[in-house]
Amino acid sequence: MTPKTIMVVAGDPSGDANAADLVRALAQAVPNAQFIGAGGPGMAEAGVRLEFNLTEDAAIGPVDAIKKLGSFWRRCRHLANLANERQPELVILVDFYTFNQRLARAIKDFVRARAGTGSSWAPKIVQYTSPQVWASRPGRAEELARNVDLLLCLFPFEKDWYARRGTPLRVEFVGHPLFDRHAAAQAVSADANRPAEEIPTIVLLPGSRTDELKRHLPVMLAAAHEIEAARTVRFKLVAADERLADYLRTFQVAGAPKVEIQTGRLADALSTATLAIASTGTVTMECAYFGVPTVAMYKTSFLFHLLARSLVTVKYLAMPNLLADEPLFPEFIQRRATAENLAKAALDLLADAPRRSAIRAKLQRVIESFGGPGSSRRAAAIILQLMGTV
Repeated sequence: MTPKTIMVVAGDPSGDANAADLVRALAQAVPNAQFIGAGGPGMAEAGVRLEFNLTEDAAIGPVDAIKKLGSFWRRCRHLANLANERQPELVILVDFYTFNQRLARAIKDFVRARAGTGSSWAPKIVQYTSPQVWASRPGRAEELARNVDLLLCLFPFEKDWYARRGTPLRVEFVGHPLFDRHAAAQAVSADANRPAEEIPTIVLLPGSRTDELKRHLPVMLAAAHEIEAARTVRFKLVAADERLADYLRTFQVAGAPKVEIQTGRLADALSTATLAIASTGTVTMECAYFGVPTVAMYKTSFLFHLLARSLVTVKYLAMPNLLADEPLFPEFIQRRATAENLAKAALDLLADAPRRSAIRAKLQRVIESFGGPGSSRRAAAIILQLMGTV
């Protein structure tokens, strides 16, 4: 069956970018399909008719999530009713696990309620990107199996994890979309190909959500002040959009280290960076792609930290460290994420060129395990195979 209507839902900036790439790949294969749903500006630009911008209210931590719970569930009901009304043949849920799984259950309930009434609506539901079940709450694997028909994974170890668990769910590894977005830029390179470091450049990447910025940026700027006092360096801070750039400029007060604020063009910043100080999210994979040794940090609310400590079972939070099974990027979490610790780790890396070279070589092996660009095309091909169109 060739899908005529495809519903796509993504709830945070990285999911919006991944969904937009997938929508473009599907639109090439199914040119007459209509795309509806909710997400952000990337999806809108790719041709999705959005009911609302779901990425504006992305929550971080349990306190923030509780505050926004009523709004989230109203929007979830809205999308469930939209699905029931438009009856898309295909529903693609990108990341945003709790919201999207509630939506998947609601759609399944609509379908079950019509059983025996002659209704032929039975959409295929695809979850694009796996929740981190291998890090905490493995029981979510069975919930996924009940609610979705196909799970597309970004990381090479995830398909094997589900297979070892015996989860009755079709799981496919497609690679990471960020490689497609950066395919034209310089990836991990040998030392001989990297720009000369007359003055080292440190890229600051505090995160894309306001809560992350409030917790991370003061610590990063204090670390930058300590680094600046020890040696001559250049700092560059990358904001995802102009709104965040304006917010970041409010931290440029007297006595603060001199930091160039750049909107977008992350690839440009990382391709010439000596090292980075970054939050432990997706951006650490982009640092790995460009071969940038990185000091990773994360701070969250006390409540969320306590909850995470009781659930998380992995050794590292930065994905390149998990993939390499060693701390290529020094990690400083919660109370250890201090300006002193970040500055010392960064200065140690700046002073040790052989260590930076060794890190870049290991990062290159990590990146090679993904199979190169083309993840969105691979994902689209598997989805259309599921629909029986190829």
